[in-house]
Amino acid sequence: MQLEPKVLENRFVRLEPLAERHKEELRAACAADPATWRDLYIISMLGEAFERAWERLTDPAGKNFAFALVMDGVCRGMSSYLDVDNAHSTVEIGFTYYDPAVRGGVANPSAKRLLMAHAFESGAQRVQYRVDAANARSRAAVLKLGAVQEGILRNDKVTWTGRVRSTVVFSILAEEWPAVRDRLDERIAAFG
Repeated sequence: MQLEPKVLENRFVRLEPLAERHKEELRAACAADPATWRDLYIISMLGEAFERAWERLTDPAGKNFAFALVMDGVCRGMSSYLDVDNAHSTVEIGFTYYDPAVRGGVANPSAKRLLMAHAFESGAQRVQYRVDAANARSRAAVLKLGAVQEGILRNDKVTWTGRVRSTVVFSILAEEWPAVRDRLDERIAAFG
């Protein structure tokens, strides 16, 4: 697998490697839903914590590639490749956050379709998702994408608020991708 960050685009969304030009729009998108950051995320991107998180997201030496979700020319959120493991042809898609105004529509299936296609076209054998067990909305969204739930890692993380979180692990394998892709394409086409 040779996974590299690059611009990914379809008719609904554009994913751009996260850069300085996205910073203030992403900050505004994150500030639109403080309860989600408090209740569900391991780290915070609210207030002063945004700067620390931004530095981690844009660190060129890391094993993570963050993308800005751009719709109608505005950064409305982000999603990332995490723990890119080129040697073992695996990658996690995660640390996804969308402004509440674009949730529940075409944004997530379109963005995830682009990220998964790029990963599998780059040689991935496995794409995984790890979701907070308390996050029913995200768990349902990952299942709707076509991922298979593999299990739950019990009490495996401590969030920035001190809550102990369990993580649900999902995956899609390379041989499953064509059927998953076709179902996603049909779903996305229904948005017009």
